[in-house]
Amino acid sequence: MTLSTQPLVQRTGAIALTVSDLDRILQFYVQALGFEFVSDLALTDVGKAPTDKTPVRVVTLRLGQESIALMHYPDAESKPIPADSQSNDLWFQHFAVVVSDIDAAYRHLKTFDIEPISTQPQTFPPANAASAQIQAFKFTDPDSHNLEIIQFPPDKGEAKWQQKTDRLFLGIDHSALAVATTAESLAFYRDLLGLQVAGSSFNWREVQSRLDDLPKATVNVTTLQAANGGIGIELLDYLRPTPSRPFPADWTRRDIAHMHIELTVADLEQAIAQLKTRGVSYTALSLLHPDASPYRQGVLIKDPNGHALLLLANRLISGTSTSLI
Repeated sequence: MTLSTQPLVQRTGAIALTVSDLDRILQFYVQALGFEFVSDLALTDVGKAPTDKTPVRVVTLRLGQESIALMHYPDAESKPIPADSQSNDLWFQHFAVVVSDIDAAYRHLKTFDIEPISTQPQTFPPANAASAQIQAFKFTDPDSHNLEIIQFPPDKGEAKWQQKTDRLFLGIDHSALAVATTAESLAFYRDLLGLQVAGSSFNWREVQSRLDDLPKATVNVTTLQAANGGIGIELLDYLRPTPSRPFPADWTRRDIAHMHIELTVADLEQAIAQLKTRGVSYTALSLLHPDASPYRQGVLIKDPNGHALLLLANRLISGTSTSLI
């Protein structure tokens, strides 16, 4: 087989997260963050063994042009996210929702069941040129998944975030992942998967500390984009405090800490071949309709720090899109 010279990943897609109480979390994302309902499917998650079949309910929500999937395993024992999690733990991951007015969004969110991480919305100072005047606030949802609201000044962010609108919550800009080193993660995301570096910043001093609730927080941020667009992926390389705890070895996609990003590839079989040449292991993911027809099939891989990514073929399977969106 001849391996393609094109980027392995063509586009980033939806973000999926495992939840404990689907109806409660669904209402939170709809009412607190303005997501719109797309679909609600009762499926079967087929594991490695023929007998490993677990019911899973998947609710898809959309905000602007981006989507998330809430995955609930009613028959599985799902381990919670550790209560003492911090932004420099290597399992840390959040996704950032863009808002048109961060003060109004903050007041709105405080009326819901959130746990603040930031003391209040923070504004990066002019001295930090790459992030200057960006405003952000971090918090967790009722399941302790990490979230951020972000407002871009006129000279930053994608053009779509600058359009005039009456909407408060606009869409998802990126998902940020804590990493051990930027160099190691670039070798994986840029050199292997083919994502492009879209920008970088060095965030420090009191603003970053108040944003993360970490004393003297200092972090290198590298932003990546796929060739054909989609949400960005941010690498968070904490220099202070240094990266802390790794992913526990016993966490699975049925645990609440699980979150994965969909990555569309032109040819899944060829992508697997490329991964094998680089020693990257993978796990098949098959979610089936009750009639046993495929709803979504792909392979789950993990980056060097343990963050999950779902590779999906850019084609149709049995007449239904492999993408959640």
